[in-house]
Amino acid sequence: MTGARVLLKCLRREGVNTIFGYPGGAALPIYDALPDVPGIRHILVRHEQGAAHAADAYARASGNVGVCLATSGPGATNLVTGIAAAMADSVPMVVITAQVPSPLMGTDAFQEIDTLGITLPITKHSALVTSPQEIPRFVSEAFAVAKSGRPGPVLLDIPKDVSAARLSEFPDDTSALPSPEVKADLVGLSEAARLLTAAKRPVLYVGGGTARSGAAPLVRELARRLQIPVTTTLMALGVFPTDDELFLGLPGMHGSRRANCALSEADVLLAVGARFDDRVTGNAARFSPQSRRIHLDIDAAEMGKLCRADLQLVGDARALLSTLLRELDRHGKPETAGWLARLREQPRQPPVMGELPGASVSPRALFDTLNDLLPRDALIVTDVGQHQMWAAQLLRLSTPGQFITSGGLGAMGFGVPAAMGAKLACPERTVVAIVGDGGFQMTCHELSTMARYNVPVVVIVLDNQCLGMVRQWQQLFHGGRYSEVDLSDNPDFAALSRALGVAAESVQEEAQLRTALQRALHKGAPCVVHVKVRRTQNVFPIVPPGEPATVMLESEKVLA
Repeated sequence: MTGARVLLKCLRREGVNTIFGYPGGAALPIYDALPDVPGIRHILVRHEQGAAHAADAYARASGNVGVCLATSGPGATNLVTGIAAAMADSVPMVVITAQVPSPLMGTDAFQEIDTLGITLPITKHSALVTSPQEIPRFVSEAFAVAKSGRPGPVLLDIPKDVSAARLSEFPDDTSALPSPEVKADLVGLSEAARLLTAAKRPVLYVGGGTARSGAAPLVRELARRLQIPVTTTLMALGVFPTDDELFLGLPGMHGSRRANCALSEADVLLAVGARFDDRVTGNAARFSPQSRRIHLDIDAAEMGKLCRADLQLVGDARALLSTLLRELDRHGKPETAGWLARLREQPRQPPVMGELPGASVSPRALFDTLNDLLPRDALIVTDVGQHQMWAAQLLRLSTPGQFITSGGLGAMGFGVPAAMGAKLACPERTVVAIVGDGGFQMTCHELSTMARYNVPVVVIVLDNQCLGMVRQWQQLFHGGRYSEVDLSDNPDFAALSRALGVAAESVQEEAQLRTALQRALHKGAPCVVHVKVRRTQNVFPIVPPGEPATVMLESEKVLA
């Protein structure tokens, strides 16, 4: 038995059945052992960045730990963007990188790089495995750390001589790190219950930690029992149904006026699994100035990091909310009818978009059509940019974790490989990727991977022939000085997709949209729908940089 075979058997023992990877010299012992370990499906991507994004979305969609594998040097460095994206969004992932043989480390050997040093700031934990006997313990620890507390990526760097080494028996040492026990602060939760029931203008601000912890049913129970309005961040879309009358819309930079006004006027703000990100708060010093703030989160480091928190409760969101609901049984209910009526005077949907010429499709028409056609539990994966914000504003979402996007890092190129990972995790669910023409060209080669494994994802490319969000910022905040945002020389995306083995068609007018999407959704194979969007279509509302979230630009400008 080799160290590589021990590694793969340990992965199987952790429940791993899918690995996204790309081979190379230092990883050859692992790939040599792969055919001999049943139960592991290896997905050969076209670029290591695709492997990391696919593993990330596999984890988000399945609730399990995602796994990716790459060789030393450039293989490891190509994973960096995907690792950083998983770290920013608290995604449990185990990253396995091969390393040059131990005697060559530190000699500038071929394809040697200090992988641990490079990835230290973007991993929750990392380790260099120095002997094959250590592999079971390190694998067990990696999965325990990736899943526990605030989840995140863990990296194991394995030199080639360690994976190639032969052992006479399986070194069965699986002693993992103990999970820290966090006890609910009963005094603090009782005070939280008192504040909520005495509030006149309460708001429930929900972040991605609620989806990770499985706390969505408790969020819904709390909001409905107390009739508290709810705003969810990008990472928590679907935790609370977006068509519920208590839903305020997104908060922050591209949030609804209703959500941002509610946060500004709230007297009690309950933040659950959220981290007061700058895209939510705007100018943090002027965020929700009148509120008493109750912050529930698994990560003590987030308490008071960006915004004041008057009551800090550290722990798992599900456990804390469960206890809070029991505490509320001993209290009354806040009187929120007048507060809710006032909030309904403010719009929840973004402003009506301007008139468009016939040879393009309105984003609102696209997302309205998707709302009609998609099943309620469809997984929506987006890339990063204007299309991401339109999707977040306009799609009807009701299932926790169904909106998969690169939120914290905002990594362009996420959409296509992430959609593939999500579909492989949940083959029974409809998966749609919504990407822009810029991000699509960063990782569109993963369409070849989808074609090879027949992963039936529908990829919708919104093509405005520019880097739309950057162009919008240059228009609004840089005096219309456009610099390096032109993509008017885009290729024929339908032809490109077909060359990569995937069926595709182009839509240039709204009259073509519904039938094209219906064909794609019923194809049972990967498919690209290329949609022409007006170049000057902007995302509104938008909060200008440095302003509080209540200062919102809301006028659509469609320029000639």
